[in-house]
Amino acid sequence: MKLESVELRRIAMPLVAPFRTSFGTETTRDVLLVRARTDAGEGWGECAALAEPKYSAEYVDGAADVLRRYLVPALAAVPDLDAHAVGRTLAPFTGHFMAKAAIETAVLDAQLRAAGQSFGSFLGAAVDRVPCGVSVGIMDSVPALLDAVGGYLDAGYLRIKLKIEPGWDVEPVRAVRERFGDVALQVDANTAYAVSDARHLARLDPFDLLLIEQPLAEDDVLGHAELARTVRTPICLDESITSARTAAAAISLGACSIVNVKPARVGGYLEARRIAELCAAHGVPVWCGGMLETGLGRAANVALAALPNFTLPGDTSASNRYYATDITPPFELADGHLAVPTGPGLGVSPLPEMLEDVTTSVVEVPLR
Repeated sequence: MKLESVELRRIAMPLVAPFRTSFGTETTRDVLLVRARTDAGEGWGECAALAEPKYSAEYVDGAADVLRRYLVPALAAVPDLDAHAVGRTLAPFTGHFMAKAAIETAVLDAQLRAAGQSFGSFLGAAVDRVPCGVSVGIMDSVPALLDAVGGYLDAGYLRIKLKIEPGWDVEPVRAVRERFGDVALQVDANTAYAVSDARHLARLDPFDLLLIEQPLAEDDVLGHAELARTVRTPICLDESITSARTAAAAISLGACSIVNVKPARVGGYLEARRIAELCAAHGVPVWCGGMLETGLGRAANVALAALPNFTLPGDTSASNRYYATDITPPFELADGHLAVPTGPGLGVSPLPEMLEDVTTSVVEVPLR
């Protein structure tokens, strides 16, 4: 394929409810969409970067800038472009994993649509539907949390993930466990703790959690290894895992026994698959994390979550968990599962009217 043009489209997606983590509170998602037009057809990608560089060093304005100034021009010079060539071509540019993931996804979507192949088939999906969990943000009170969790369980979600931070951890977890019994339950700290908090985090052990996700800073892999020797609850890494190489190092050091695979965080779905395969070779289960994606990003995540080593329910929630109206036909929960799209490429496309309603800007990147 030959890249003919790239469109960077910003959309504003109001959330159905504020979503609070240790990084802050979101009420509207500022989303960057990438539309790649090639001589074989077009494809879409979604950039998961947040508005501010708090989850990672990346942020939406920065992702749009690096795509426009560096990444897209580099790919425009490739005469025979496919998804594998994206990674090789962009390797000289350090970091910017979410921007790279967005353009790789758009190219892969165009490639697979032209070939009549679905994301799931290309990645190696082993099932036609995936079990779904839901991520519950930090709430104003324990009663509000219990109401929210009860609603998600009534909707059919098979696993609950609670965001935690110092001052909002043991008691909320205790309350959920006491109210809802043996529901599959895990927590996500988003780097909010230090190794010195090990004894406190061990107070979560009696609640039989599936895992504690990313309790320490992303660069503190040795600290996670020390923590894993102190607490009984399995340690899962998220922000620390940026490639198959960093995953291998973390596993070798004993820093984690479970890995959250977020394609946006590792540069795209090809590297995400490599991480899943590496973890499978080491007997480490994985699950698919989420970044409040629209239907475009959700379609690809659901396809990834259908791979063999994804043995835990991921953050692949239904569309209405976050958005009253999605930009694609909605993903709907059925018996706690989402169906893996089977159409060519992502298997979904933006609805023109909805896309226009939420668009805040459109930039055509010059190919020079």
